[in-house]
Amino acid sequence: MSTVERAAAALQAGELVVIPTDTVYGLACRPDDEEAVRALTALKRRSPVQPIALVAAGIEPLRALVPELVGVTLVAGAFTLVVSNPARRLPWLSGPRPDTIGVRIPLVEGLAAELLGHVGVVAATSANLHGGADPQRVADVPAEILAGVDAVLDVGALPGTPSTVVDLTGAEPRVLREGAVPAAEALARFRSADNRAK
Repeated sequence: MSTVERAAAALQAGELVVIPTDTVYGLACRPDDEEAVRALTALKRRSPVQPIALVAAGIEPLRALVPELVGVTLVAGAFTLVVSNPARRLPWLSGPRPDTIGVRIPLVEGLAAELLGHVGVVAATSANLHGGADPQRVADVPAEILAGVDAVLDVGALPGTPSTVVDLTGAEPRVLREGAVPAAEALARFRSADNRAK
């Protein structure tokens, strides 16, 4: 069994896995397994009311979990997009706003792309302890987290700056966290997408 197959099997069994994205290393689990999500939150020492994003290989796996995403403008890359979740699906991921959900389609290749191709969608957040530095390398992931996961996918150094979080649920896009994409660039991109949609 390959490293990717072991990681995919661990995720499907409800275990936690450290995965690479196009920005930082993430701590991931099955999004539809509430117990696994709670284990992820506890390992990270994070409040269970903080939201966790869906990270996917593409739009179709996301729509399989959240069908209401049909018609929503989703952009691949270093963005986490907060979108409407009117059916309140996967409420354990949404924190204090259960009618929204975070989604992300990273631009990955190699082992990361292969893993997402296997599993479709994961719930993922940075593989750090709450408030700690975002891990650029597996060596940057705290030992406590490495001890609590079932598999690690190591692809070497990543850019090291987390995704930019953009809320698309209001009349205008709003940057909740500036990250790998500058806020002004993110706002211009999604305002342009909104205009094209109209």
